[in-house]
Amino acid sequence: MAGLTLRDVRKSYGATQVMHGVDLDIEDGEFVVFVGPSGCGKSTLLRMIAGLEDISGGSVAIGDREVNEVAASKRGVAMVFQTYALYPHMTVYKNMAFGLRQAKTAEAEIDRRVKDAADILQITDYLDRSPRNLSGGQRQRVAIGRAIVRDPQVFLFDEPLSNLDAALRVQTRLEIARLHERLKTTMIYVTHDQVEAMTLADKIVVLRDGRIEQVGSPIELYERPANAFVAQFIGSPKMNFFSKADLSGDLAPLLGRAMADSEQVGMRPEHMMVTDAANAAVQGRLELVENLGEYALVHLVTPNGTEFIAKTEKPPVEDKGSLLGFTIKPDLIHAFDKTSGLRL
Repeated sequence: MAGLTLRDVRKSYGATQVMHGVDLDIEDGEFVVFVGPSGCGKSTLLRMIAGLEDISGGSVAIGDREVNEVAASKRGVAMVFQTYALYPHMTVYKNMAFGLRQAKTAEAEIDRRVKDAADILQITDYLDRSPRNLSGGQRQRVAIGRAIVRDPQVFLFDEPLSNLDAALRVQTRLEIARLHERLKTTMIYVTHDQVEAMTLADKIVVLRDGRIEQVGSPIELYERPANAFVAQFIGSPKMNFFSKADLSGDLAPLLGRAMADSEQVGMRPEHMMVTDAANAAVQGRLELVENLGEYALVHLVTPNGTEFIAKTEKPPVEDKGSLLGFTIKPDLIHAFDKTSGLRL
């Protein structure tokens, strides 16, 4: 096992720079998730760590060894891709053993590693099957098993659940979490799904436009986002933002000061509480209710025209078009600069 150190890592395609001086420390045994919108650079950064993309500048070290010029096969990493990339003419056993045979590993050692990995992933009964006779979730477990048998220092996952249906995504996500708990190996996982990031990670790295916006534990990013981008990206539904003109009440008691015209406040849908007009921090006209059984998502629009969502225990009894008022606890309100987006 090993940690990773990235220092001023940059990537350019011709004159276009796509990664802008990334600095990051990943501890030995950590489960780190790279998350961000499409095009933010998360997969590019993962491929640079793997050795599948050249580094234009800076340094990548695995353990205490810089690997900028080290071939991908010599870096001690194993990668699991979005596509399973299994050989259709080989059995599950032969798929898992293929890389070890290419490396001329002894057959007894290959057999031990394949069977150990199959036991960990509960696919022992499938070893003699061909990939076409497996479900999507089983094929992804075979792909993970192929990585496990290499006994890498670092596992790299590039959106491994994207091709699975909703139920299999949840099941396989739990299997990956259990795998990390069992192996204690450093894992780096790329996803655009912030739910996967929140449930799997020891540490989340939020990326935007080739730069790191914030690094921290899931609860740190949820409770104290560094800027408006992170605040809206982490959490589902996303955080609501209001300018001074949206507010129906004085926020001074909540903020501990008067609100400036140059700032905006954030309120998470799950923290907003229905109240009467006299005590409301914000009011909205009822537009739509999504009744999800255990809770309801209430869609509203302020008189100023700003759309927002409140998450309530029960659907409102008021008719569509009614004006509803909401307040929030002082320690659950967030303030950001309108121009820079930085937390105040």
